[in-house]
Amino acid sequence: MMKKMTFVVALMAIFGGIHAQSSYKQAIGARISPLSDYDIFAGSYKVFLAEPSAIELNAGFGGNRDYVSGTGYRSSSFSVSAAYQHHFEIAKVSGLKWFIGGGGTIFHTASTYKSSGYKGTGVGLFPTGGADYKFKNIPLNVSADWRPTFLATAPSAYSSFLGDRFGVAARYTF
Repeated sequence: MMKKMTFVVALMAIFGGIHAQSSYKQAIGARISPLSDYDIFAGSYKVFLAEPSAIELNAGFGGNRDYVSGTGYRSSSFSVSAAYQHHFEIAKVSGLKWFIGGGGTIFHTASTYKSSGYKGTGVGLFPTGGADYKFKNIPLNVSADWRPTFLATAPSAYSSFLGDRFGVAARYTF
């Protein structure tokens, strides 16, 4: 009987450690991706559906400068993205998790220059990976991620692969 109880307790400990338990259910804040053209600054909402699965939603703004014959033209963008994230505990640091997942984005860019290569709509898919930390004594979560994006369609100035899509986020948790 004692062996069975020890075995059951050991299994519970193992499977409990495999499934990351989040110390927050929802979070809202901002995400910054300085190398991006279409979502440099984004509002960010993250919700855990069931442990260890979360969805992150972003609505962002960005822009670029075009130079034609020495004259500068400005383009501005609006984007929305959604990503699924599967979280895993990092045992030595309480509140720290790493995650992997994937998602999609759609953006629209407008420009003051008629033949700008930044004018139009883009749609892409991305894998994502990063780290997520929830402070123990304050309702704050910070994360850093990488979203190399494969664009299915985009304005002509965009490459079909955007490998430099790194971001950081800070969110109020509740």
